[in-house]
Amino acid sequence: MTTMPVAQRMTAREFLALPERPNAKRRELVEGEVVVSDPTMLHGEVVGDLQFALEVWARAEPRRGAVRVPADVGIDERNVYVPDLLWYGDGHVPDRFDQPPYPLPDLAVEVRSPSTWRYDIGAKKAGYERSGLPELWLVDTRAEAVLIFRRSHPDAPTFDVALELDRESRITSPLLAGFTLGVAELFPQT
Repeated sequence: MTTMPVAQRMTAREFLALPERPNAKRRELVEGEVVVSDPTMLHGEVVGDLQFALEVWARAEPRRGAVRVPADVGIDERNVYVPDLLWYGDGHVPDRFDQPPYPLPDLAVEVRSPSTWRYDIGAKKAGYERSGLPELWLVDTRAEAVLIFRRSHPDAPTFDVALELDRESRITSPLLAGFTLGVAELFPQT
């Protein structure tokens, strides 16, 4: 991941006004700096597997919300994040014709890439927490683990529940009634 050189820090409005770049690397605004990333093959496979599992769960019954792929999510005036996966609960799903920035999801998923982890576990986790995100999954492809940060109740001011799930664990969430996925399923042995 590289940081795009800028004379001064950008605002979210300036960032969102940048021209689109077809077939370009992903970019997001973190603490006023444009951060450009190029996800790896492993990153893509893990995101795809998680997306599939969440989609199957969401479509199995009505009112289970919707899973979305990377989209510009407005955090504040200096941050526009692009989570690898977003889940919006029933009643919170943005209209498909809405324009960015999109609202904060109920669940954001970030999957480790060699160049992004320091942002995901640092500034972005703090930004998500400040903005009121109910739950964050950080998938550590190096450790083959999933870090889960959530609020114990909707009014909790911070992530007051932190879990580290290893290969033997299963991912569940109070937000996703009946959803379960083995961590080992994200990291098959070769």
